[in-house]
Amino acid sequence: MTRRVAVIGGGSSGLACIKCCLDEGLEPVCFESSDDIGGLWRFKVGPTTCNIYHSVIINTSKEMMCFSDFPIPAHFPNYMHNTLIMDYFRMYADHFQLTKYIRFHTKVLQVKQRSDISRSGQWNVETENKDGKKEKHIFDAVMICIGHHCQPNLPLHDFPGIETFKGKYHHSRDYKTPEEWRDKKVVVIGIGNSGGDIAVELSRVTKQLYLSTRRGAWILNRVGNNGIPLDMTFNRVLNTLKNILPFSVLCKMTENQLNQRFNHSLYNLKPKHSKFFKIQHPTVNDDLPNRILSGTVQVKPNICRFQETSVVFEDGSTVEDVDLVVFATGYKFSFPFLDSLLVSVSDNKASLYKYVFPPELDPPTLAVIGLVQPLGAIMPISEMQARWATRVFKGNIEQNFLLKKTISVDYVNYMDEIAQLVGVQPNVSRLLLTDPKLGLNVLFGPCTSYQYRLRGPGKWAGAREAILTQWQRMAQPMQTRSCDEPKHKRSLKWFLILSAAAVGLAVYVQRNNLPAFLQDPTALLEKIKVYLPVH
Repeated sequence: MTRRVAVIGGGSSGLACIKCCLDEGLEPVCFESSDDIGGLWRFKVGPTTCNIYHSVIINTSKEMMCFSDFPIPAHFPNYMHNTLIMDYFRMYADHFQLTKYIRFHTKVLQVKQRSDISRSGQWNVETENKDGKKEKHIFDAVMICIGHHCQPNLPLHDFPGIETFKGKYHHSRDYKTPEEWRDKKVVVIGIGNSGGDIAVELSRVTKQLYLSTRRGAWILNRVGNNGIPLDMTFNRVLNTLKNILPFSVLCKMTENQLNQRFNHSLYNLKPKHSKFFKIQHPTVNDDLPNRILSGTVQVKPNICRFQETSVVFEDGSTVEDVDLVVFATGYKFSFPFLDSLLVSVSDNKASLYKYVFPPELDPPTLAVIGLVQPLGAIMPISEMQARWATRVFKGNIEQNFLLKKTISVDYVNYMDEIAQLVGVQPNVSRLLLTDPKLGLNVLFGPCTSYQYRLRGPGKWAGAREAILTQWQRMAQPMQTRSCDEPKHKRSLKWFLILSAAAVGLAVYVQRNNLPAFLQDPTALLEKIKVYLPVH
């Protein structure tokens, strides 16, 4: 008998869960409270619990954010507007025929364990449609995909005098477009990604924009060295160095690199903390330094108090005649339909094993998907979690669950950790020996999700080609004008580096025969010659 799985939420994580259920022979039923897929990424006007502003462009490049067996079209730009992200989600849903498993306009009221859950693993799920009709269902497993942008965090109690303020104020969730604030004075509180983006956009029309930050932030640029998307420049070699270098050394190196673009102290942005990535994620924003340099954005410290028409900052400075205050102060998440004892949430942290399973639940038939905050794309992580969870539901993977109480993860390490459990982690050493071209791309190229479709459950025949052509897809949308340049002479640098790497790997693999090799190296050199790069 086919096991039925309830998928709560039809955003990017929900779509991945539906597909993974189908891949494993499970029967998914997805409940989506709105009338469409896309979740947070679907721009909507009107009251809502999750929303985006009209101009939002994603902070991760298309090759790093796409699902592992469905590359984003080559002609799409590297950093996509929210409308193109929705187009991609629709392509994905149409290609794998996912929409027919979604019940729109259906809200989940309650998810409760059945009395015999220790034996059956089953759940009672109560739903309500747009007409107010309630239904009760029985499912063999549940996947919660509602994300962590659930409830706006509006800490008004931290801002004395806000009740006397005569200007307007609202959470960044309610910001849509800048036009109504032309020639006005605006204060944006918070320097996360949303705060930075809204400050930059409003500064183009306002009389003056003030960006208030309590701790400061390190600012990353979407554009990396040589114009490459920044997240595509991080590979497995750099990840290994990151893992072995002392944390203080890593922080210093990274901060020095960021200060080469602009001095964060000079721009009043340097964080109070010196531990890069440890306290808070950096902010991704290409335009903020330019707006500060032009004076349209002024960086201010935390707000001390509000007055009727003014804002007083902690350094004693005051801005008069403030028209609008935008609270870009983040979100809180919760699971109102679930018993709080199953998944405890405190200080915006959840008690989950590897950020997915409630640690005390046996059998493990409930999974929380996409409740992570990586420095990178969420879509491949949600998909990897879903691949793991569906195999656990089937009994193909057994785990002794240990607690992890946070939602921040290191992208590559976490992907590899879950991939190892699923049995799909790429074997780089083997690839270097059996398919050197692919192996070198996996080792030195961007850590794209295609790498996790090369082997094991869910292996995709197109994964190798997707990896070998990822740089072409990166370049294609920018090739809108022919640019004839003289061809550069080939450098020996990479030939020597890759040759040394191949020799080193071969010696390591043959380490048990090293004494014989030192006496007569000719035989081993003949074996590895085929793997050396051709020059």
